[in-house]
Amino acid sequence: MKMKKKMYGNNEAFLVGMTFKDPTEAEQHNMALHACENPSVIVENRKILAAGLGYSLEDFVAAEQTHSANFHRVEMADKGRGADTMATAIKDTDALYTFEPDIVLSCFAADCVPVLFYDEISGVAGAVHSGWQGTTKEISLKLFEHLKLNEKCNPVNFHVQIGAALSQEKFEVDEDVFLKFKDLGYAEEFISYNAETRKYHIDNQLVVKKQCELAGIPASQITIDRTCTFQDPAGFSYRENKKSGRHMGFIVKK
Repeated sequence: MKMKKKMYGNNEAFLVGMTFKDPTEAEQHNMALHACENPSVIVENRKILAAGLGYSLEDFVAAEQTHSANFHRVEMADKGRGADTMATAIKDTDALYTFEPDIVLSCFAADCVPVLFYDEISGVAGAVHSGWQGTTKEISLKLFEHLKLNEKCNPVNFHVQIGAALSQEKFEVDEDVFLKFKDLGYAEEFISYNAETRKYHIDNQLVVKKQCELAGIPASQITIDRTCTFQDPAGFSYRENKKSGRHMGFIVKK
């Protein structure tokens, strides 16, 4: 059985992609243990993905994802954490990075922005879950600053893939959320206001892209999948359905 997925990159050093919804399969190929009806189905779905990528479930690492700005350096001893149970997921963390090979880093989203990145020079790979809370807490920017200062990575070498997420048209918020983005000081160009509905519309993907650029990553090395998870039939959308499943963004250093 094949998992419905989009491969963003598959070169000699890294494998990058994202799974999508398949209505014909169990739980529509939901990949998240924290948002499911039957955990055993999710584990089986993950095994299908792993086999398709040439890995096993024991190679996966997952974070708890609490809409924080926390990140974790994944080591070989972390292999398998969160792979088949939430009990072992990396606590209170929304971004993972590693220098180790053959570890499938994951992030889960249904409208939130998945950020997948690698650097062929330093050999680092990472996966970030950036919902609007993570974006306003600047999780991506903070992680890239950490990699520059503490891991001696050069931002000009990073390649970033921003995965499918909720579009600006469908990301409708009230003033409280708007003000959190406005307070960033660089997000207003990605925000529009609908006077009829008195709602603000924010392009979370472009705000995340801006954060990558502020970290020193060249715009030419940042790619965005503009698939709207609400509008596209292959998308899981929390806005559309509060009981929605989740996509998995994944990246592996070979």
